[in-house]
Amino acid sequence: MIFMQGERFGLQLASANPDYATRLFDREKVHTIDLIVEDWDSFLANASGEQYVSCTVVVDGESFNHVGLRAKGNNSLRLTEEYGHDRYSLKLEFDHFTAGSYYGLDKLSLDSSFQDNSYLKTYLAYDMMTYMEVPTPLCSYVWVRVNGEDWGLFLAIEEPEEAFCRRNFGANYGQLYKPDYKSLNAENADIALKYIDNEPESYDNIFRNAKFDPDISAKNRLIEALRTLSTGEDLQTAVDVDEVLRYFTVQVFVVNMDSYLGRTGHNYFLYEEDGVLSILPWDYNLAFATYSLGMPNPINDATLYVNYPINTPAAGSVMLNRPLYHNVMKNNDYFHQYHAYFNTLISDYFESGLFEQRADAASAMIAPYVERDPTAFCSFADHKLGVETLKQFCLLRAESIRGQLDGTIPATIRGQEEDKSNFVDASSIWLPDMGEVADLKD
Repeated sequence: MIFMQGERFGLQLASANPDYATRLFDREKVHTIDLIVEDWDSFLANASGEQYVSCTVVVDGESFNHVGLRAKGNNSLRLTEEYGHDRYSLKLEFDHFTAGSYYGLDKLSLDSSFQDNSYLKTYLAYDMMTYMEVPTPLCSYVWVRVNGEDWGLFLAIEEPEEAFCRRNFGANYGQLYKPDYKSLNAENADIALKYIDNEPESYDNIFRNAKFDPDISAKNRLIEALRTLSTGEDLQTAVDVDEVLRYFTVQVFVVNMDSYLGRTGHNYFLYEEDGVLSILPWDYNLAFATYSLGMPNPINDATLYVNYPINTPAAGSVMLNRPLYHNVMKNNDYFHQYHAYFNTLISDYFESGLFEQRADAASAMIAPYVERDPTAFCSFADHKLGVETLKQFCLLRAESIRGQLDGTIPATIRGQEEDKSNFVDASSIWLPDMGEVADLKD
């Protein structure tokens, strides 16, 4: 009887979407979030400390009290402050001070679209990931007000924590980590998912950033999975290979250099269940070739990045230190499946017109809000240019990848150094039009 009437008692089937998914994360409209903060000026003055304060949050007219609020970000937070702006990305934690939630959601972030004049980079990257059936945070646009005053258009994003795991992996979900470095100049082999040894202390960048509280058996499972990954053999016992292939299909398409495949090696979530690893998407405001660290010169050569090779999507020095990509792709069956997934993405998402349909619908929906956004990092004219630049980049990238799959365009860095004759011409694109740090000076 309890099983049959479980939903009346607040129980949910693992396959059921939680209520928050159809409320705040209904993507057919722009939602409203009102923040009522006792001392907003003090909050802004101390934003870099990333300390939680208590506030009231009103979501689409419904109030939630004693919610934790803090600023978020690394370079985006630092540069926003450095250039004298107040438009920080924010975190809202419904269970920080009390046992509350938003219809089952424990935490969300409000993304400020830093270095994203289009306001679409993360939205569209997540849409591609979802289309390829990668477990992906939900997102929707929200108009934010603070103490009754308009603050601007943000992207609400489901934070990967308990609610995210329940939604994607069921009630008996595994462990979740967000590997990140203390210093970019350190070796950070654990962030690269390299096997070091059997000591948990050697994987501090992973275990220090656990979303839950892994016991020693959970740590040993992850280390053993990394050891198996390092051998390149029996990968299916340690890696959800199919999920990883679908993830890298989108990751490589969007040319995100601030990621596992870039010099930084971070900006992803790592999920482990029963000793099997998955990689999950996060943070795409610097995707679409708009992150310069570690990128080859000239950094704003759109033709280079529109044609960026899908088989070697980073320099050899990076690839050899990214076993989750490199060792998986050394298996011929997995490599061919990776190409098959690229064919699906290009044919069904781009060549079908679905991408343009979704990009245009989102752009039309948010345009009136961007036009009156009082804290925007760019002008409305720059926003419109950013949207068109992003769309053009994606369509030309899809064209190039079709050529790479067909063999008319080389799909490796070495091959492209030797033959650029059939490159898709993207010289009409100026990548900084999608957003750059220089915009903060205006």
